[in-house]
Amino acid sequence: EGVKRFDEAVLVHVLTRKGKGYRPAEENPSLFHGVGPFDRETGKVRSSKGAPSSYTAIFGDTMKKLASEEERVIAITAAMPDGTGLTGFSREFPDRFFDVGISEQHAVTFAAGLAAEGLRPVFAVYSTFLQRAYDEIFDVCLQKLPVVFALDRAGVVGNDGPTHHGLFDLSYLRTFPNITVMAPKDENELRHMLATALESEGPVALRYPRGNGYGVPLEQQLTPLAVGKGEVLRLGDRGAILSVGTMVYPALEAADRLAAEGLSLSVVNARFIKPLDRELILKLAATSGVLITVEENAIEGGFGSAVLELL
Repeated sequence: EGVKRFDEAVLVHVLTRKGKGYRPAEENPSLFHGVGPFDRETGKVRSSKGAPSSYTAIFGDTMKKLASEEERVIAITAAMPDGTGLTGFSREFPDRFFDVGISEQHAVTFAAGLAAEGLRPVFAVYSTFLQRAYDEIFDVCLQKLPVVFALDRAGVVGNDGPTHHGLFDLSYLRTFPNITVMAPKDENELRHMLATALESEGPVALRYPRGNGYGVPLEQQLTPLAVGKGEVLRLGDRGAILSVGTMVYPALEAADRLAAEGLSLSVVNARFIKPLDRELILKLAATSGVLITVEENAIEGGFGSAVLELL
């Protein structure tokens, strides 16, 4: 009402209070930013005790492990240390952690500068938010700078809602030159992929989903993967399912059900969207004649499009 009385330009600075009107959310805004089921009367969140760790938590723990072994590792986030699993890293390595605020474009440029000086920056960001820095990603790729883009919330994100679906990163990232794009089938492979990314001499995008992993054993010795090589998980003679990331285990389940009906299919964990495992894909195409691609990404420009372009 007061602003209406001014004839000149006026800047109104509003300090928001998260959770306003609901005391449990006011007292713990980070928890209630993307909360699951909770009791409205008490504010108590339903316990997930006993559930497998989330991909986000596994990423954060692996970052701490790798940073303890390599002092050049730097972590960057854009106002989401909790959401990207870097809170623990920030406490353990305060001089190597940077929260640049809601400035994804700057985060990428900042990471580029660090990489140009010989450091190993990891920018942890939600997949959908990295879209804001499209042009800056191109600058990183053009210069072949070793920046790691850790894309949390890739694919469908459930409770986070449609504005947070990370369904386009495979499409917009693989068009850039000099970048490696990969997705793990489970939380253990995520750890190995992060180690792979930090050894790369160029830009790498590692995308992984929201939510819990499968509870698979975590290997303590992290071994870099062969870049551009997929993993054959099942052999069949009637065709092949080329799956990537979150779709690998559902592809295996589908193959099991089809096998019970007499249809035997191979299942491949592609691992890499760019570069593709050219040799493996062409061999499967030649021997089986039927390829099915399964991904959690927009159809246009995604993993399936990459396979079609190869063929």
